Amino acid sequence: MPNESSLPVTSRFSRFHSIATPFLFILLGVIYASWAARIPAIRDALQLSPSQLGIVLLGGGFGAVGSFPLAAWMVNKFGGRRAAWYSGLGLIIVLPSLALAPSMLWLAIVAIGLGAGSGCFDVAINAIGTAHEKAAGRSTMSTLHAWFSLGAVCGALLGSAMAGFAITPLMHFSIASLLLLLPLYVAYQALPPDQIVHAESKALFAVAHGPLVALGIIGFCGAVAEGSIADWSGVFMKDEMSAHDGVAPLAYAGFAALMLLARLVCDRLKDRFGARNVVACGALFAAFGIFIAIAALSIPITLIGFALAGAGFAAVFPFVFSAAGRHGSTALAAVATFSYSGGLIGPPVIGFLAQGWGMQVAIGLIGAMAIAIAITASRARWLE
Repeated sequence: MPNESSLPVTSRFSRFHSIATPFLFILLGVIYASWAARIPAIRDALQLSPSQLGIVLLGGGFGAVGSFPLAAWMVNKFGGRRAAWYSGLGLIIVLPSLALAPSMLWLAIVAIGLGAGSGCFDVAINAIGTAHEKAAGRSTMSTLHAWFSLGAVCGALLGSAMAGFAITPLMHFSIASLLLLLPLYVAYQALPPDQIVHAESKALFAVAHGPLVALGIIGFCGAVAEGSIADWSGVFMKDEMSAHDGVAPLAYAGFAALMLLARLVCDRLKDRFGARNVVACGALFAAFGIFIAIAALSIPITLIGFALAGAGFAAVFPFVFSAAGRHGSTALAAVATFSYSGGLIGPPVIGFLAQGWGMQVAIGLIGAMAIAIAITASRARWLE
């Protein structure tokens, strides 16, 4: 009988198969929230104005949107498992580099790299999640996205703690990257080998059309909302509410925490009421939360408002990506491109609005996006 050391690497890690896919979603959430939590500190260190910070965030959006054709090619060529491994390594390398940028220009360049890595990783893990959902024969994508929210909560709370203890962003990001490297490798080895089915079309990218346009519009508005809250909620707390550096990240932590809890039940709600009703009603609830937050009555009430918005937006990406993923990796990447164009446009627009009209008006745009999601989702039959 062979001992464990003589077994293939994948076999030795097979015991972790059931948690491998959830961990990949957790990893993306931790990295995403770690960056979001330290945006106020990095902004202050480089003395960036709201419009300058908006340009930096625009770089991250360009990187994400521009990466989706590459992501589709990687998933089609290597499969989701290897695509997630390659892009995950890139994310872990890029994260500490954000804290090393000496100027706005260099920070924008590194943000492009972060956006590209996260875009490829996002498509890869959603391709894995779609395969998982097909194998299960039931809705599971919302539960998988709940693991992303768990990672985001952990990343935001870690960022809050690091800021509270005056630990530099460089040290924070370096620690996070080192802690994530080994679990990423274990998750990669634990996943079963990809069963790669190459698409008949040689196209690396397809523009969303027909039924996919409705999914893209919902995803676009969702990306504007979710990306803007991640990037600007901490700045709002600091500038409008005079919150301490250790308190400001709690706005995104609360947003991600209630999103996590809501995603744990969204699959069951979808099976009972349908995806359209869940997304539309949730978006209206999110708008309610945003309008509570921008009232800026007190720090606790503002935190509650952002948290309620997280619960309302919970179903958007899981159900949009699940519907698109049924049409293959190219369709998934096409809808992701349409969707994440919102991540490209949203945060910079918030910055420019904040520069001219103030943070309350800028964040109020997110409430308008939530209402747009509700209207579109109520009419999008292809979301089911």
